[in-house]
Amino acid sequence: MTTPEERIAQQIAAAEQKAKDHAKKVRQLKAQQQAMEARKLSGLLKGQRADDTRRKILLGAMTQEMMNEGPEAKQRIMARLDKYLTRPDDRALFDLPASKQDAKP
Repeated sequence: MTTPEERIAQQIAAAEQKAKDHAKKVRQLKAQQQAMEARKLSGLLKGQRADDTRRKILLGAMTQEMMNEGPEAKQRIMARLDKYLTRPDDRALFDLPASKQDAKP
Protein backbone atom coordinates (compact mmCIF):
# COMPACT_ATOMS: atom_id res chain seq x y z
CA MET A 1 0.00 0.00 0.00
CA THR A 2 1.27 3.47 -0.89
CA THR A 3 1.24 6.44 1.37
CA PRO A 4 -0.55 9.65 0.45
CA GLU A 5 2.82 11.33 -0.09
CA GLU A 6 3.88 8.61 -2.54
CA ARG A 7 0.60 8.86 -4.43
CA ILE A 8 0.96 12.62 -4.76
CA ALA A 9 4.56 12.19 -5.92
CA GLN A 10 3.37 9.65 -8.52
CA GLN A 11 0.61 11.99 -9.68
CA ILE A 12 3.10 14.85 -9.97
CA ALA A 13 5.49 12.66 -11.97
CA ALA A 14 2.66 11.54 -14.26
CA ALA A 15 1.47 15.13 -14.74
CA GLU A 16 5.03 16.31 -15.49
CA GLN A 17 5.48 13.52 -18.06
CA LYS A 18 2.14 14.39 -19.64
CA ALA A 19 3.22 18.06 -19.85
CA LYS A 20 6.53 17.06 -21.49
CA ASP A 21 4.68 14.87 -24.00
CA HIS A 22 2.24 17.70 -24.70
CA ALA A 23 5.06 20.24 -25.21
CA LYS A 24 6.80 17.84 -27.61
CA LYS A 25 3.57 17.40 -29.58
CA VAL A 26 3.10 21.19 -29.75
CA ARG A 27 6.67 21.62 -31.09
CA GLN A 28 6.04 18.94 -33.72
CA LEU A 29 2.78 20.56 -34.83
CA LYS A 30 4.42 23.99 -35.02
CA ALA A 31 7.23 22.54 -37.14
CA GLN A 32 4.67 20.98 -39.49
CA GLN A 33 2.83 24.29 -39.73
CA GLN A 34 6.05 26.17 -40.57
CA ALA A 35 6.94 23.59 -43.21
CA MET A 36 3.53 23.95 -44.83
CA GLU A 37 3.81 27.74 -44.84
CA ALA A 38 7.30 27.52 -46.36
CA ARG A 39 6.05 25.21 -49.13
CA LYS A 40 3.15 27.52 -49.82
CA LEU A 41 5.43 30.58 -50.02
CA SER A 42 7.90 28.71 -52.21
CA GLY A 43 5.11 27.79 -54.61
CA LEU A 44 3.96 31.41 -54.81
CA LEU A 45 7.48 32.65 -55.46
CA LYS A 46 8.05 29.98 -58.09
CA GLY A 47 4.88 31.06 -59.86
CA GLN A 48 5.95 34.70 -59.72
CA ARG A 49 9.38 33.84 -61.15
CA ALA A 50 7.78 31.82 -63.92
CA ASP A 51 5.48 34.74 -64.77
CA ASP A 52 8.43 37.14 -64.76
CA THR A 53 10.40 34.87 -67.08
CA ARG A 54 7.43 34.54 -69.42
CA ARG A 55 7.04 38.34 -69.55
CA LYS A 56 10.72 38.76 -70.42
CA ILE A 57 10.50 36.19 -73.20
CA LEU A 58 7.43 37.87 -74.69
CA LEU A 59 9.02 41.32 -74.46
CA GLY A 60 12.15 39.99 -76.12
CA ALA A 61 10.15 38.42 -78.94
CA MET A 62 8.27 41.66 -79.48
CA THR A 63 11.50 43.68 -79.47
CA GLN A 64 13.09 41.35 -82.02
CA GLU A 65 10.06 41.75 -84.23
CA MET A 66 10.26 45.53 -83.89
CA MET A 67 13.95 45.42 -84.90
CA ASN A 68 12.94 43.64 -88.12
CA GLU A 69 10.54 46.47 -89.05
CA GLY A 70 13.35 48.60 -90.40
CA PRO A 71 16.79 50.06 -89.80
CA GLU A 72 15.48 53.07 -87.84
CA ALA A 73 13.65 50.90 -85.30
CA LYS A 74 16.68 48.63 -84.98
CA GLN A 75 18.96 51.64 -84.48
CA ARG A 76 16.71 53.05 -81.70
CA ILE A 77 16.59 49.72 -79.88
CA MET A 78 20.35 49.18 -80.23
CA ALA A 79 20.99 52.69 -78.86
CA ARG A 80 18.82 51.86 -75.82
CA LEU A 81 20.62 48.54 -75.36
CA ASP A 82 23.97 50.31 -75.59
CA LYS A 83 22.95 52.52 -72.64
CA TYR A 84 21.26 49.74 -70.68
CA LEU A 85 23.73 46.85 -70.93
CA THR A 86 26.85 47.10 -68.80
CA ARG A 87 28.17 43.55 -68.45
CA PRO A 88 30.65 42.56 -71.17
CA ASP A 89 29.01 39.18 -71.81
CA ASP A 90 25.58 40.82 -72.20
CA ARG A 91 26.98 43.45 -74.58
CA ALA A 92 28.69 40.73 -76.62
CA LEU A 93 25.31 39.04 -77.25
CA PHE A 94 24.29 42.10 -79.24
CA ASP A 95 27.71 42.73 -80.83
CA LEU A 96 28.10 45.93 -78.84
CA PRO A 97 31.61 47.16 -78.08
CA ALA A 98 32.90 46.95 -74.52
CA SER A 99 31.53 49.77 -72.39
CA LYS A 100 33.74 52.68 -71.45
CA GLN A 101 33.63 51.51 -67.84
CA ASP A 102 35.25 48.21 -68.80
CA ALA A 103 37.98 49.80 -70.93
CA LYS A 104 41.43 49.82 -69.33
CA PRO A 105 43.05 53.28 -68.90
